[in-house]
Amino acid sequence: MLFNSYLFIFIFLPAVLIGWYGLNKLEKYEPAKLFLAGMSLWFYGYFNTYYLLVIVASISVNYLLSWLMKFSRTKRINRMGLAAGIVINLGILFYFKYYDFFIENINYLFRSDFNLKHILLPLGISFFTFQQLSFIIDRCTGKAEHYSFTNYLTFVTFFPQLIAGPIVLYKEVIPQFEDKSRRTFSSAGFARGLSLFVLGLGKKVLLADVLALVTNFGFEQTYFLDTPSTLLVILAYTFQIYFDFSGYSDMAMGLGYLFNIELPVNFRSPYKACSVKELWQRWHMTLSRFFITYVYIPLGGSKKGKVRTILNTMIIFALSGLWHGANWTYVAWGTMQGLLVVWDNLGIVGVRGCEEKIPAKIHIPRWLGWFFTFSFFNLSLFFFRSESMTYAFQMFKNLFSFKNTGYLYKLAAKMDIPEFYVFKQAITMFAPDLLNTAYVVLLFLMLLISAFILTRKNSLEMVETACYGQGFNWYITIIFLWSLISFSQVSTFIYFNF
Repeated sequence: MLFNSYLFIFIFLPAVLIGWYGLNKLEKYEPAKLFLAGMSLWFYGYFNTYYLLVIVASISVNYLLSWLMKFSRTKRINRMGLAAGIVINLGILFYFKYYDFFIENINYLFRSDFNLKHILLPLGISFFTFQQLSFIIDRCTGKAEHYSFTNYLTFVTFFPQLIAGPIVLYKEVIPQFEDKSRRTFSSAGFARGLSLFVLGLGKKVLLADVLALVTNFGFEQTYFLDTPSTLLVILAYTFQIYFDFSGYSDMAMGLGYLFNIELPVNFRSPYKACSVKELWQRWHMTLSRFFITYVYIPLGGSKKGKVRTILNTMIIFALSGLWHGANWTYVAWGTMQGLLVVWDNLGIVGVRGCEEKIPAKIHIPRWLGWFFTFSFFNLSLFFFRSESMTYAFQMFKNLFSFKNTGYLYKLAAKMDIPEFYVFKQAITMFAPDLLNTAYVVLLFLMLLISAFILTRKNSLEMVETACYGQGFNWYITIIFLWSLISFSQVSTFIYFNF
């Protein structure tokens, strides 16, 4: 079930809210949590009932392991439990997400012919696996207590964050579900949550999905693109992935507020960053937190010398790339990000006024730091979005070929959106020769609007400072109605694939 669907907005969400607050009003606190968990599992299983078997098995195994830790009396048993938890969780993730990738590479290296399984990847498996892995690690190291099955089930399955994050820690959510003061309806929290949800919905439906028309066509036509069309394709994808993930993060947090549950901030205007290191302190913040806490620090972090710090940083970013998908393109993307962060850490060039204060020999203006950061991130997305390394290198070749074959017009023609229908008909009637130019203007206008929005307050800042007067309410209402009208096709979120 998608957040951007009529079924979710008009049937599922109202039913869950009524059931949640109704049961809590009757002081049926445990049934309320079971109801919420059950509805969350329905939300998850709606995509494919096969997914339910995977997530229920994962939850059961991890909870059993946590329960067994209650009887642990020695550090040796704790270490065995820790090893078992890591092997089980990563083993499940490996089988569903990386098995075919591993076999493909084995076949390539050793000229073997092992069969691929073509395993169906359960949605959000990377998210709920990492979420449970963090709990098991803390449980085995004595940092987390054993919770009731109802609490644990609700923590893992809470539907706003189940499919695409944020990667929530047990200590952030379970105490909130236990807090009875959060079980009563709050009009202020509801207004805040609804506003944030609608703003995220608008980002997804009105911006990301429109830009996807250009992006998808452009990457399908890799070998036909010239320099201008390649540049616009990657800019469109840069904005698309931003509004897609930012939109989901807003909707997830907004839905949490509707239930009086505060989810961690996962996205904080990363395109305003003036260094790559700062960008990764703003983008997918809970994933960065997971890798820093459970991989980077155990490896020694930055406390074992410069060479070891560089190695640890590269390991983290290579793993981050692989986390996003079973393809060498993701590893290349992560490696490129790691190299850029290492460059920042070397302190050769610093940025004045940058949020991340790094001692440096040379200092450049903030705007120049932003330009380099944004440009390098754009270039790295050639790896992130391309189907293979061959296609990624072809996109680089296109960009730096400095050729203009006029393919821009064919690319811009994909901007044939319903909002443009009246203008299209008028141009067709009175100046048909200008139609292709009009599509190009529309594409540039879309990119300019996207860039303008990124310079303003982000959604969370808007909601926190909103007065909820007539003007703001009309703004939210228009975005909501416009988004509903634009539900013309099923459009999943990019991060569903990770």
